[in-house]
Amino acid sequence: MLTDYHVHLRPDEPGTDAERYFTAANAQRYREAAEERGIAELGVSEHVHRFRQALDVWRHPFWEDNAVDDLDAYCAFVREETDLRLGIEADWVAGREDRMASLLEDYDWDYVVGSVHFLRDAAVDHRDYDVWSAARSADDVWRRYFETLGHAAASGMFDVLAHPDLVKVWGAESPRPEGDLRRFYELAMEGIDATRPAIEVSTAGLRKPVDEIYPDPAFLRWCLECGCPVALSSDAHVPEHLGYEYDRALELLGELGVTELAVFERRQRRLEPLA
Repeated sequence: MLTDYHVHLRPDEPGTDAERYFTAANAQRYREAAEERGIAELGVSEHVHRFRQALDVWRHPFWEDNAVDDLDAYCAFVREETDLRLGIEADWVAGREDRMASLLEDYDWDYVVGSVHFLRDAAVDHRDYDVWSAARSADDVWRRYFETLGHAAASGMFDVLAHPDLVKVWGAESPRPEGDLRRFYELAMEGIDATRPAIEVSTAGLRKPVDEIYPDPAFLRWCLECGCPVALSSDAHVPEHLGYEYDRALELLGELGVTELAVFERRQRRLEPLA
């Protein structure tokens, strides 16, 4: 079995409103693309910041600019008009944990994808709110990122930990610490070991400046050793990106001895043989 759970039915660009993309016809485009690529388990996990209800959690300017859709309508659409698994990509926002947990508990998800995009008010992957512009050093950003990732994992709020080393997204365009990066990965491991969420192996990084799969093989190996299963995803925002470069991801998983993938239904996880 192959999966793709970290999928968005619309691009991130402005003007990609729900009325145009949350349609049965658009969902069918994704389903057909998945079938062509041998992906049996397909789910959608829209960004939480695109929904008005998220402003009860955090009122960051980026969220205020994007929170225009209704979360109830999204959930009803996926459940009633598609055969996709229902997910959400929810940010870890330090200091807003209880509010995010309350929001998530109000809905009947199949799974929740947890992401770290922001360190306080600055983003690791958005140039308009760039953490690097005021960073003291690459070491400082990486340390803060992986400490935050560990807190997110330890919360138990998320079924899948998304693109776990997203901090590397800019590749050579932003500084990277020198030396063995495992000293940063280690900062997240206590939290990961405490709850053992599924670790997303994401090919999205192959479409980014870093041109690498998330996460680094050394980091992934540690997660596997502490008992975390793998969730395979592409972070697609258009049907053409479903299953993107999965051959490279499958090669990596084979080298690490991974033979099963995590599958979710109503927030219950099971493991299925990897095709």
